[in-house]
Amino acid sequence: MTDKANFTLPLVISAGIHIGVLVILALGVDFSEKPKPQPQASAPAVQAVVVDQKKVAQHVEKLKADKREAARKEKARQDELELKAKKARQEREREQAQIKKLEKQRKQKEIETKNAAAAAKAAQLKEKQAKDKAQKAEADRKQKEKERKASEEAARKAAEKRKQEEAAAKKAADERKRKEEAERKRKAEAERKRKAEEQARQQQEQMMQDALAAEQAALSQTRNKQVMSEVQRYTSMIRATIQRNLVVDESMRGKSCRIFIRLAHDGFVTANKILSGDPVVCRATKTAINKAGRLPVSTEPDVYNKLKEINLTVQPEFN
Repeated sequence: MTDKANFTLPLVISAGIHIGVLVILALGVDFSEKPKPQPQASAPAVQAVVVDQKKVAQHVEKLKADKREAARKEKARQDELELKAKKARQEREREQAQIKKLEKQRKQKEIETKNAAAAAKAAQLKEKQAKDKAQKAEADRKQKEKERKASEEAARKAAEKRKQEEAAAKKAADERKRKEEAERKRKAEAERKRKAEEQARQQQEQMMQDALAAEQAALSQTRNKQVMSEVQRYTSMIRATIQRNLVVDESMRGKSCRIFIRLAHDGFVTANKILSGDPVVCRATKTAINKAGRLPVSTEPDVYNKLKEINLTVQPEFN
């Protein structure tokens, strides 16, 4: 920023001088009159301006040269400082490398010292372990001898105890076999009695079932007779109803019609279909059924079941 200001000030001065000269010249000119030859007396002023401008330019060049020289000196100073810093850094690095080397040697010596101490300690420990091992081996031998004697005594007592237990087990087994045999006989007797009772019960139940079946068969036979009697009665009533509504003529004499009839619970004819017979008689029969609308039917379910769909033969009757 300082260098820029050094250049700006001379330029401003030079520009101001030029502008001032131009203003003076402009004010001295009379534009209302024709141009006149300028007197020679103004030459020194112009020359003075030119001389001042030259001095300014020289001053500017001097300033630039001074600046360049100052920059060169500053660069030389910076280069020298950088070189010194580089040398100092290299020297410091050499010193650090030497310190590391010495530290490494110190640590190596410490390791060797520790290794030697550890080896001595290991040797002492090994010697102590060997001594302890020998003492332990002797103690183990004495303990094993003691255990052997105790084991033999325990084996003797165990053998004696085993004989006693075997005798007790044999006695218990004999007692258990005796009880099992008695239990087996008791169960066999109980099973024999149970089977006899079960057989007697089954025979009694069979006799009761046979008697009940016989009774039901008798009742069923009686009921079937009653049902068939009712069916025959209602069939006659149905045929009679159709006959009452049947319109006959002499051409139907000796002829008949077989027809299928389906009845509702209240006797309403839900369907009828000619199966065979004389066409004239069959047409008259269908007309008579449709005219009747309802036919006689029983309210008893078993009778109705036999009447709800019947095949009936109709033969005209003549007085």
